[in-house]
Amino acid sequence: MSSVSLEDLGWGEPFKSHFEARAIKGETPARVIEEQRGAYVVHTGDGEWVASISGRMRHSAVRRIDFPAVGDWVAVKIRPEEKKATLQAILPRKSKLSRKASGHNDEEQLIAANLDTVFVVTSLNKDFNARRLERYLVMVSDSGAEAVVLLSKADLEASAEVTLQEVEAAAAGVPVFKVSALTGAGLEALAPYLKRGKTVALIGSSGVGKSTLINRLLGSERQAVQQVRASDDRGRHTTTSRRMIPLLQGGLLIDTPGMRELQLWDSQGMIDAFADVVALIASCRFRDCKHRTDAGCAVQAAIQAGNLSQNRYDNYLQLGKESQNLANRRAIEAEIKANEKIRKTRAAYKREPR
Repeated sequence: MSSVSLEDLGWGEPFKSHFEARAIKGETPARVIEEQRGAYVVHTGDGEWVASISGRMRHSAVRRIDFPAVGDWVAVKIRPEEKKATLQAILPRKSKLSRKASGHNDEEQLIAANLDTVFVVTSLNKDFNARRLERYLVMVSDSGAEAVVLLSKADLEASAEVTLQEVEAAAAGVPVFKVSALTGAGLEALAPYLKRGKTVALIGSSGVGKSTLINRLLGSERQAVQQVRASDDRGRHTTTSRRMIPLLQGGLLIDTPGMRELQLWDSQGMIDAFADVVALIASCRFRDCKHRTDAGCAVQAAIQAGNLSQNRYDNYLQLGKESQNLANRRAIEAEIKANEKIRKTRAAYKREPR
């Protein structure tokens, strides 16, 4: 990324207003375009700089989410003699794509920040899974960015009408486009999302064709690609890091590694991702309807009429259960930390000389 302006990188409101108070400190606005081990690459509009986090910022950070991610707007101090920069602060994010970090710790993992659109890529082959797509769409809805579903590898499917119907049912009003990175079919429909200064992220499982799609949008073989396994149409990770890539159309694209495990961090996105189910629940005759065999249950009536699949409703319940369990664990953890803080404060008070 060489000759670009801040506006090309998406600079504008609300970031300008957030930065005003910091401009007097001799700091410069920049955008994080790549994460490296122990460092970041930022772009100020005048070029790229390898940036490290200031000691004060590192000391005040208590969670993963307090550290920068690709897409973040930050305030930096340039050290031109070293051709490096020091990252002083992260400007408030307008959107953030995150998930629960893998493992037993209940911690939020930030994938990318300040996105306008997220392309959820799923392929029209044996690896298609409507329930997994619903999980992705909840995550995107939580982020604050707009979701768009891309059905990749359309050229490999002779007849995908059944799959398309499944996708549209799972997407519940989200735009869906069939595209082929091999032939270029359908890619013209993505133009409105790829305009100058707009930031798009691609997410999806391994082998769905994200890297091939990026190469097609770039017009060059920049991203490494690998063949999927013939036995199950599943692929291997070819993207191992996150970097912002400028597109010929003027937009900015962030590729993400394929996700083998996707645990949601929040559940607010379920209201949008399952808007049809939420509406049915709201229209039930009784407020305390259990949505099983209750008389006048709109949910069960929709399932019996074929307007709502049992699998989609079951997934709604499953995701809600997962989110509630996570919320309960986070509440318990917060209470433990608060009690520990009180204990330490009392202990310090007792040690003070009278």
